[in-house]
Amino acid sequence: MTRQLFVRLVLFYAFVSLAVYLAVSLYPPLADFLPIGGAQTLLTAPPANPLDGVGIEARRVGNLGSSVVWLVVAVMGALLTTFPVTWTYMASRSRKEYDQALVETMIVLPIAVTSIVVMVHDSLALAFSLAGIVGGVRFRNTLKSSGDAIYILLAIGIGLAAGIGALEIALVMTVMFNFTFAFLWLVDYGALQGAHRYLRPTDPDDAETGLDQVDQSGEGA
Repeated sequence: MTRQLFVRLVLFYAFVSLAVYLAVSLYPPLADFLPIGGAQTLLTAPPANPLDGVGIEARRVGNLGSSVVWLVVAVMGALLTTFPVTWTYMASRSRKEYDQALVETMIVLPIAVTSIVVMVHDSLALAFSLAGIVGGVRFRNTLKSSGDAIYILLAIGIGLAAGIGALEIALVMTVMFNFTFAFLWLVDYGALQGAHRYLRPTDPDDAETGLDQVDQSGEGA
């Protein structure tokens, strides 16, 4: 199952990279609407007022139409970056730990975070307003596994990167996460007999994991 995940990840990243390359080659102006380049701004910008906003890399946004195109590309980029993370989650969870609601949250959360980052960009007043609104809403969700929190954190990071036009950060982050996670799972790194094994059930009856099991059972959680 782990080898299948490796192959699936490699094929996905290769296909998306090729598709983006061909799209930009056939229509060069599209490159100006890609939400990338923010990492260079973050890494090379001189020290400034910590209250100043982060510049969003959107060089060709000058009207309503171009801004909508940039936002659509940013959200689509966040979604494409998130899907492989959900595959890693689904492939590495047992039936008892699998949570379909978490999978759906990982897909939707980057969309919301990307939009929010664009809205509060360079506006301290909007940021405080948003904090007040969120503070007035109670979110209650019990994760089946403590390790699931890292997936939520990763989804938020993807949305933040897409929102500031630094999708390359999200890409590097998720590629390293997916392949590192899959490798650790494959080699059973750090295993100790009799100890709690994260991602691996201790009950032999629950030894089967992955997407195939979820599909066959028809259970979302």
